[in-house]
Amino acid sequence: MSLKGEFSLTPWKIGGVKLQPGEKKQILICPNVKGYQIPATAIYGQKPGPTLTATAGIHSGEYPGVAALIRLAKDIEPFLLAGKLLLLPSVNMSGFWGQSIDLVPEDGTNLNACYPGSSSGSTGQRIADYFVREIFPDTDFLVDLHSGGRTEPLTPCLFFPAGASPQVSQTSLAAARATNIPYLISSYASRGEYSYAAMAMNIPGLLLERGYCGYCHEEWVEEYAKDVRLILKHLEMLDYEAAEEVCAKTVFEQTIYLTCQEQGLWYPAIKEDQVVEKGQLLGHTEDIWGNALHEYRAESRGRVFYYTSGLAVNEGDPLVAYGVCAGT
Repeated sequence: MSLKGEFSLTPWKIGGVKLQPGEKKQILICPNVKGYQIPATAIYGQKPGPTLTATAGIHSGEYPGVAALIRLAKDIEPFLLAGKLLLLPSVNMSGFWGQSIDLVPEDGTNLNACYPGSSSGSTGQRIADYFVREIFPDTDFLVDLHSGGRTEPLTPCLFFPAGASPQVSQTSLAAARATNIPYLISSYASRGEYSYAAMAMNIPGLLLERGYCGYCHEEWVEEYAKDVRLILKHLEMLDYEAAEEVCAKTVFEQTIYLTCQEQGLWYPAIKEDQVVEKGQLLGHTEDIWGNALHEYRAESRGRVFYYTSGLAVNEGDPLVAYGVCAGT
């Protein structure tokens, strides 16, 4: 399935730089924040086709996607490509060099909750606003790469915009099925990068999750590079033959996001990718003296996508995300 539309080979202007068909340039994007620069590689294919924008490093301590997009930027040449490919491996650049786990250091914001942003707001809001005004209007498909957080073991999964228009949702889901990720999660979020683009601007896209806990294992990087190539192939932008067939897929219409009801010490009783039964213990909390506070049990039979492995938790903190298995 390819994106609909008429695509031409007119000059491409991005980040103050102009590209002609057949060109590839490394550029620094300045998102209306003094001194702030986001590295990007723009690749303009020799044949007409859609524009795919791929981002990583919105949460700056999630490294596999960063390394994967850097690798793809080196490997993909214009003569291989139909259409335009914009790769932004580290959107939260100040957080990356500052070794922040996930937030923008200048204002403490979660960049994936800042959309649509504001041209006169804080650093995170200005970056989001720049993407809405300058990046999204020239994007036909958006891919955003993430990982589990510092204390968040995670099994490969992805989110697609089920709450968007039928055409956007169906186009996104079709691309999701082309990846090598087994669990496809229906999402109704609206304030993240890919979700705002889908819900408010009718741009199909995906948020992919691989890896966790600040690691950057080679297999995660390579699998992410493969996922992006598979999406490009699906969109008829790149010829690519994977060594193996992609995995089987399960679509989860409902996901339960369990949060903590009190401050305490969290002791999980599950692992990522585990199937849990209704009523099964997911974990419990204790106070600082070791006295039991609360048991958390599964509301339904489901598949664990990710969970918090850290000890200290506060009221409202995420504990477990699990998808409800069909027929339960």
